[in-house]
Amino acid sequence: MDKPAAGSTPHTFRAVDLIRKKRDGGELSRAEIDYLVRGNTSGDIPDYQVSAWLMAALLRGLSRAETAALTDAMLHSGVVLDLSALSARKVDKHSTGGVGDKTSLVLAPVAAAGGLAVPMISGRGLGHTGGTLDKLESIPGFNVNLPVDRFLSVLQKCGCAMIGQTAEIAPADRKFYALRDVTGTVESPYLICASIMSKKLAEGIDALVLDVKTGSGAFMKKEEDAVFLAELMVETGERMGKKMAALITDMDQPLGLHVGNALEVEEILDVLRGEGPDDLRQLCFELAGWMFYLGERTSTVAEGKQLAEKLIRSGAAVETFRSMVEQQGGDPGVIDDPKRLPQAKHTMVVTSPRDGYVTAIACEQVGTACVILGGGRERKEDAVDPAVGQVLHKKVGDRVTKSEPLCTIHYNSEDRAARVTQLMEESYRIDEAPPRQQRPLIHRVIPTTGEKN
Repeated sequence: MDKPAAGSTPHTFRAVDLIRKKRDGGELSRAEIDYLVRGNTSGDIPDYQVSAWLMAALLRGLSRAETAALTDAMLHSGVVLDLSALSARKVDKHSTGGVGDKTSLVLAPVAAAGGLAVPMISGRGLGHTGGTLDKLESIPGFNVNLPVDRFLSVLQKCGCAMIGQTAEIAPADRKFYALRDVTGTVESPYLICASIMSKKLAEGIDALVLDVKTGSGAFMKKEEDAVFLAELMVETGERMGKKMAALITDMDQPLGLHVGNALEVEEILDVLRGEGPDDLRQLCFELAGWMFYLGERTSTVAEGKQLAEKLIRSGAAVETFRSMVEQQGGDPGVIDDPKRLPQAKHTMVVTSPRDGYVTAIACEQVGTACVILGGGRERKEDAVDPAVGQVLHKKVGDRVTKSEPLCTIHYNSEDRAARVTQLMEESYRIDEAPPRQQRPLIHRVIPTTGEKN
């Protein structure tokens, strides 16, 4: 593992000059950005000055070169994993977050079963969106806080390992993100790019597939904003010698049918057994196809999708997931008996008020409802209830009759359930006619040069 150079930041520049330069629309050099990042990480440059620079960066934007330099400086503020001992190509996938977005739990074991190494460092729920770590921790005993040496050991044995960000990896990102969170600068696509890419590239990967969500349940509601961020991340990764691709995918309704941590684990087990809802399966196969293609396991994306389907049919993918669960301290019995996952004490059915068709689902509202039930955090210090959530019975385009179930709420608190029942009733739009046109699951792909389908 490469470690950052010891010692304090050389006083080549002055932070106030770098603030003024960006405030006035200037472009910082790689050395200036490196000075700023190293200085804040070491404590030589105070948070208030970095906060001022972040606001200037939000308002003025960063050039592509500045974005790559910021990513590189944050990446090398901590250790960069050395995975050269693994002969397999190292490939990961990252999603910008959505409601019911559980594809990572399928993709890691599928890709590993197909001969790739997947060193996945994931996050927790943010706002109305669920987090991969929270889902994994709903498996009794599963440890997402492995030290780096244990993480590498699991990766060698299983081909995949899934943990949270450690103290050694991209510490500058943790400092910068904490400042962005309290200074109104989270939304900058340039700062989002540097944050995501610094953590992912610290994994020591060869290639990265991005799932950038757009729609009512995504952070980027407008497709043009999602495309801009995707192109920025692809270019940044390519500048740093990585194979990249980004899929712009739909988040105008929840992905799959289950929303909530243990409920979503149950659904991914269905997919790993060759079952599960069509939209979730389709997206998993598409993302896996790109992982196999960029990882040079297949010569086309289509062949990669076929390989993913084969690995699921054969049972190889679910057995890889079982192995990872066991290696990370989880109960492997949940694979064969999902009822060993946390179960809510109560359920309540929300029914349709009229005959008609589902023409829209307020996706962000569904995510918020899960948070209210306790499946996410309304405040940072809140504990997550892994058992609660919703199971959807109807999606956009489905016909419904009056009093037919729209969804089932799984809950442990009567007060919370009362709030969520109304929210879920209001989330469904029922009209007499079906929707004229349904949004595609995959809006577009931003591939690396030379992609072959």
